[in-house]
Amino acid sequence: MTLLVEDDEALAARLASTLAGCSVVADVDQVPAHLAAHGWETVVVIGPSVALLEATALAEAQRVERPWVGAVLLRESVDTHVLARALDAGVRSVVDVADEPALVTAVERARTLGTALAPPVEKAGRGGHVVTVFSLKGGVGKSLVATNVASALADRGRRVCLVDLDVTCGDVALMLRLTPTATLADLPRLGVIDLPGVQSLLTRCEERLSVLAAPLRPGETVPADQLGEVLDLLTSEFDVVVVDTAGTFDDHTLAALDHADQLLLVGTADIPSLKSLKVALSTLDLLDLTRQRRSLVLNRIEPRVALGTSEIEETLGMPVTVSLPADREVVATLNRTETLVRTRPGNPVTKGLTRLAALVDDALAAAGGATPASRTEHRGGRRRMRRKVS
Repeated sequence: MTLLVEDDEALAARLASTLAGCSVVADVDQVPAHLAAHGWETVVVIGPSVALLEATALAEAQRVERPWVGAVLLRESVDTHVLARALDAGVRSVVDVADEPALVTAVERARTLGTALAPPVEKAGRGGHVVTVFSLKGGVGKSLVATNVASALADRGRRVCLVDLDVTCGDVALMLRLTPTATLADLPRLGVIDLPGVQSLLTRCEERLSVLAAPLRPGETVPADQLGEVLDLLTSEFDVVVVDTAGTFDDHTLAALDHADQLLLVGTADIPSLKSLKVALSTLDLLDLTRQRRSLVLNRIEPRVALGTSEIEETLGMPVTVSLPADREVVATLNRTETLVRTRPGNPVTKGLTRLAALVDDALAAAGGATPASRTEHRGGRRRMRRKVS
């Protein structure tokens, strides 16, 4: 919702940290194209590296073309000459670049006014599917599956958003070599949860893949009661929303399970993992969640030591959808923070992940891209869990 214009990289990084969720461009020539592509922006912060003449010309142009976009001018020093030129150009506020609290206040004031003036945002309709990736046991490759399935779906032409709901120690941003300027921890700063606000928290990974990252710093919290609304908004903008979850039935995970059109259960072929999968399935049955929309992904299969597929299917009462073999190259790829489906197309694990993405894509195509009615029928898992365990 905020665009910063500043070519001093160090200063831009400091200001971007102050203005969580802002986008950054280096010069004013990039602003028109950015605003045309990001119609939800309501504030342009013009840094001190931009000459006063250029800054006021930009503000005047936006006052005519996009009157809801407010300009906030940052200067090394503020005098009557600067104030007079800014006032003539329609700049909303002039702030000393060293006064960060005043900058935050000015941006919030401009954003409030811009939101009130902005034309209604047309939503694409609730056409996207939520694919939730879940396991009660850590270390089984859940994030590996989530990141690679999301990337493979983007390669198949789908517009994908990958949401990292492991709010304590999510690794999605790290695995995709991203440095987010905003995360789920910034949700409370939005005030009203709307589409422009949620879009401002996304980190673009590539043309058809965006990421809503988990908090980066210890102690940051994410309000679970807002996640359902966030997922609904994302499904109005993306074909597929892939959600990586924590290994527990907390409120964040339950929100993702409530909204899941497809559920990918991930485990390994050993007794502890099999027990965790059995507990997960029993709990899902108790909550009446995703009963007809579950897929089982077994990771790191070693034929000589792993439990047999038929034995696993009999124990869990569901078929194995995809088996991924153990492969040392997977660990090497993870250590290089590379995506397996992009860098190792011939790898057996890649082939399994690509096949899994194709199954997800086929299910979306079979539904015609529309949100199944069953999503609303199965919601309320958090409420049911609280009733049944109390």
